[in-house]
Amino acid sequence: MKLYFHPVSTVSRPVVLFAADNAIALDYQVVDLMTGEHMGAPYAKINPSHQVPVLEDGDFRLTESSAILKYLADKIESRAYPKDLRQRARVNEMMDWLNTGFYRDFGYGLVYPQLFPHHRRRSDEAHAGTVDWGKQKAKAWLSILDQQFLGPDRKYLCGDEITIADYFGAGMVSLVDAIGCDMAPFPNVARWFATMKARPNWAKANEVFYGFAGSLKGKAFETV
Repeated sequence: MKLYFHPVSTVSRPVVLFAADNAIALDYQVVDLMTGEHMGAPYAKINPSHQVPVLEDGDFRLTESSAILKYLADKIESRAYPKDLRQRARVNEMMDWLNTGFYRDFGYGLVYPQLFPHHRRRSDEAHAGTVDWGKQKAKAWLSILDQQFLGPDRKYLCGDEITIADYFGAGMVSLVDAIGCDMAPFPNVARWFATMKARPNWAKANEVFYGFAGSLKGKAFETV
């Protein structure tokens, strides 16, 4: 199987980590987002949406990080994607919540407009409004994640065992390390995130991302 990805990509890294944790052999093909390779015609033939990651398994091609994680977990019959109908529904629910609410506002509302020029709004006023909106919404989502989904006793997002929702969510939450967020107001999220960062393959799967984050040290960002 081949994975088209970028090692800094928020949604590529969960797939890389899950594959490493489960000894899934993948042929890694870097798509250079920094030079715009994903927008070129050759890559458009692989993914018309111009996004990473993309998984190729023989003549089967799959886009979307969430779908790829589910596919890989099913392929190896991983306990991280339970077979029980209700347990699986909880995992699906969590991944949808992360993707449709949290990531939209935290990633695309707060973080990316501050990091990448092509996410900057046309005017300073519009840009500031976008970042402020993202900041306030991200705080609200993090509070829900902290108090409602995790709470003081839950080890992982869907219970006491790790699921693919944890891989997916940890990639998104890792953006706190790019802009230097203080996670003290969200102690349960911080505890869970520390558990994920302690996984033996975390450092390798996120090595390039943390190099990128290190290059931002000293810069001032709006944070949660």
